[in-house]
Amino acid sequence: ADDNGEPGTVLGVDFSGTVVKAGKNVASPKVGDHVAGFVHGGCFEDEGAFAQYVKTPADLVWVVPANTLSHDEAATLGCAFLTAVQDLYHPARLGLVEPPAKVSGEDWIPALRGKLASSSSRTRPGYKIVTTASPRNFDLVKTLGADVVFDYRDPAVVAKIKKAAGDSLTKAVDAISELSSQRICAEALGPQGGKVALVQAAQEAATKREDVVLQTSFLYTALGREFTWKAGVVIPRSDEDRAHHAAFLKKLPQLVQEGVVKPLPIKVWEGGLDAIPDGLQWMREGNVSAQKIVYRV
Repeated sequence: ADDNGEPGTVLGVDFSGTVVKAGKNVASPKVGDHVAGFVHGGCFEDEGAFAQYVKTPADLVWVVPANTLSHDEAATLGCAFLTAVQDLYHPARLGLVEPPAKVSGEDWIPALRGKLASSSSRTRPGYKIVTTASPRNFDLVKTLGADVVFDYRDPAVVAKIKKAAGDSLTKAVDAISELSSQRICAEALGPQGGKVALVQAAQEAATKREDVVLQTSFLYTALGREFTWKAGVVIPRSDEDRAHHAAFLKKLPQLVQEGVVKPLPIKVWEGGLDAIPDGLQWMREGNVSAQKIVYRV
């Protein structure tokens, strides 16, 4: 949030709040509804979540069911969680079966590292999840849906993933997308090759496998606005991404109501807007693991 903002823009991405105004032709959400979502903070002057009021299209928020999640909890199901949704289920990404539909059998999906697996595996429609995380977070990741968890620092991690899943892996999600994590994902796929969904640019040195596609995508394309990314790269709007995102948000209340989707542990950072720089610095120092910082503004 603090390294991509342009002068005059509002920072902040994930949010949860109460609707105070809706367009005259908007049937849902209604004024007074508890909603959550994400915006492209630091990019535009008219949107950003580090604010007392957030403006966003009505179909790009989801209504939080009553007696399920607090505002603090709902705010954590934003960009990271929805990145997992886009990477896993979008037809142009990995194209897996989208919940609440389910698959039969034991199809395996690797997700690197646990921070994304803990978001994505909760919505798994029958798949088995093999993922990586820090050892201290193994138990948490398993409670959130992972079947097998390995230490990403283990030199033998690729061999262990292959032993657990056999040669069946054809698709993977890399939530870190560093050189080392891209290499692990690519090498863990079976002999038939496949696709790895990335959240950062693909690195050519990650693998020499010609049968593996490293595909980078940005969740922000789901918001339906052209934007400029790092180094001045213009990312065009995608009506397809926006439509997929809006359709999933309509399903999300049911998944939350049924307990299929649950929030990560949270740490409430007191002090409102003025305290956000302190929270960001605390995060830069490496103090955040397996939890989300939530600011009340």
